[in-house]
Amino acid sequence: MTCEGEKYFMNTYNRYPITIVEGRGVRVWDLHGREYLDFTAGIAVNILGHSHPSIIKAVKDQVEKLMHCSNLFWNDRQMEFAKSLLEISMKDGKVFLTNSGTEANETALKIARKYGKMKNGRKYVILSATESFHGRTMGSLSLTGQPKYREKFEPMLDGVEFVEYNDSNELKEKMNENVCAIILEPIQGESGIIPAKHEFLETARKLCDEYDALLIFDEVQCGMGRTGYFFAFQKYDVKPDILTVAKGLGGGLPIGATVVNERADVLEPGDHGSTFGGNPVSCSAGIAVMDELRKEGFLDHVKEMGDYAMELLETLKMKDERVKDVRGVGLMIGIEFDENLKAREVADKALKNGALFVPAGRNTL
Repeated sequence: MTCEGEKYFMNTYNRYPITIVEGRGVRVWDLHGREYLDFTAGIAVNILGHSHPSIIKAVKDQVEKLMHCSNLFWNDRQMEFAKSLLEISMKDGKVFLTNSGTEANETALKIARKYGKMKNGRKYVILSATESFHGRTMGSLSLTGQPKYREKFEPMLDGVEFVEYNDSNELKEKMNENVCAIILEPIQGESGIIPAKHEFLETARKLCDEYDALLIFDEVQCGMGRTGYFFAFQKYDVKPDILTVAKGLGGGLPIGATVVNERADVLEPGDHGSTFGGNPVSCSAGIAVMDELRKEGFLDHVKEMGDYAMELLETLKMKDERVKDVRGVGLMIGIEFDENLKAREVADKALKNGALFVPAGRNTL
């Protein structure tokens, strides 16, 4: 089936040579019945594991009632979903629902540009970080600080400038009255699991307050309990004006969200929209996910398991000089190798031994 798929699909993914047909918990099975331990979680999507019973029940119940509802009307699942999301993120905020992380970031981009335009015609610059990843669509790609993703599709959106991640001094130097927003990942995921320094995020918050700009935190990868907190910004105790979320938000179904505080609540009818954003079935799955995350002891368990994993990996680092670094927060962990060992080679060997991993950044697993 792997070869057959090549006849039908564009060559956009460097796929592993297996076809997965079933998943339960932390395990998946391929077309030939072989079992694998899944450390990828669908790239931060299946945060409760595969085929979680609460999600299955929520989806089944909703499919029998209402599968789609135009955003010209209210629907109860959207409202319950938004209420739950705000309770764990920004209690007095507002939500716009999308289908993915890149759409959530496109929404944040439009909000930032409108906010700046409401101030003056020159306030349109957005500061982003080197090595960041914010999505594949043209606006989000313009915010992404990795040339390998951008250069084939240039020219990018005007008015985006980059600062070195975790360099507070450069951030101060680049900040000015024409900046309408700063967008950052509290933990950079795709670049190799790089946590922000507290000072860096705190500096961004202070600069946005000083220059009347919006602070955007992209938590598409690091949000939804992966760090042992609902969102990573809560660990740092630095609040954004805009929060973008997706991936694990639906536990396996496509849904994203842009959450804003009162200051960033500037969109009006006609400014933005989405045909499928806030789909009732996806919202039902998301409600089930958030219900699980809020259960007593859940996030504490993530922290405990993260500490345990880090302890084991630090031991591995001491035993094998090819392990250059081990870093992360909670269960969002990366293992960086030196030039003598390639992350993809490790992932390929792990696959043969029944475990699934995803390389990230230059040489991180």
